[in-house]
Amino acid sequence: MREQYDIAVIGGGLAGSVTALAAAAEGWRVAFIAPQPPRQDGRTTALLSESIDLLTRLGIWEDIRPVSAPLRTMRILDGTTRLFRSPPVSFRSSEIDLDAFGYNIPNQPLFDVLQAATRGSDLVDRFESPMLEAEQSEDLVRLALEDGTEITALAALAADGRGSKMRDAIGIRVKTWSYPQTALVLNFSHTIGHADTSTEFHTERGPFTQVPLPGKRSSLVWAVKPEEADGILALPRDELNAEVESRMRSILGAVQVEGDVQAWPLSSLIAESFGKGRTMLVGETGHAFPPIGAQGLNLGLRDIMQAIQAIIDAGGPHNAPQSVRAFNRRRRVDVTSRTAGVDLLNRTLLSSFLPVQALRAGGLAALSAIPPLRLLAMREGMTPGWRKNRSGTATPRF
Repeated sequence: MREQYDIAVIGGGLAGSVTALAAAAEGWRVAFIAPQPPRQDGRTTALLSESIDLLTRLGIWEDIRPVSAPLRTMRILDGTTRLFRSPPVSFRSSEIDLDAFGYNIPNQPLFDVLQAATRGSDLVDRFESPMLEAEQSEDLVRLALEDGTEITALAALAADGRGSKMRDAIGIRVKTWSYPQTALVLNFSHTIGHADTSTEFHTERGPFTQVPLPGKRSSLVWAVKPEEADGILALPRDELNAEVESRMRSILGAVQVEGDVQAWPLSSLIAESFGKGRTMLVGETGHAFPPIGAQGLNLGLRDIMQAIQAIIDAGGPHNAPQSVRAFNRRRRVDVTSRTAGVDLLNRTLLSSFLPVQALRAGGLAALSAIPPLRLLAMREGMTPGWRKNRSGTATPRF
């Protein structure tokens, strides 16, 4: 069996699902190679306003909004016991004339809504069999699936994650590195309201970050040493509740951890190129780093927006090589700067070198004391200045 499409999207996760819908929104016929994920995702994702705008245009946002919580204040507190400690720093969305920086969204409900949308699209054909092989020619991308299905497309968008088969098949190498950290991920209820505030404690082991959920509930990303993770996972629930409350300094009152706690080793990845031939890399296929500063999926959604825009600017999927070259140029600065920034911030938390600790503390003190610098940091964190068009927005016209 052989089918031909305008766009092939490889990868059925959050980034792949959004990619398939964004391509279909242009009227392109999409082959969506989307094997089911191996496990439920208990994490949440803080999507900034630019990403929320994309979900709105794709008709997704109103379905996911009821389980999401606005982020109106982002606060950094120094939770270390080091000689050089930084003052508290708060970033408020009202300072840059926004109602909220974005929303914190549970991954699993978002995934479920995206799955329903892709299944309901007349322009998206889903294939749940994994990709087996891929090759590119001057004119087409050819994909062979494990069930024997063969697919050809004018262009491909690879969103199949860190271990991407598509990226390997087209010969794009990656640089990877790991950290001596494991992220524990959980949700919890609390007795004091969070006031739409996310609090990130900087500790010697990495970030301990609380992010609001609807009501008196929050999600937590807790970086620990790998050898500590099993001990924390084995704690009786009442002891775990007490540990989380203590590390939160009781700012949200008594804590009750909900459901299971998941553990995710922390590592980073960046591709040597974000596209080749007729294929572009989006999401964690091209870059991945620790969950700091709400950059991960937001950066992936910017990949998607610019990939679609590059195809539009080139005149359509039949001109894919031209769009791939433009996409690679446009994404380089944004991706490399965000990856380097997150890596640097994480390493300064782990470093015992006093000058490094002083530099981190001094930088945060400057953000706290100098309003114009803080405003610049907030605006650049939301939307990189080099990507804005004349209207001041960064979203493509699709």
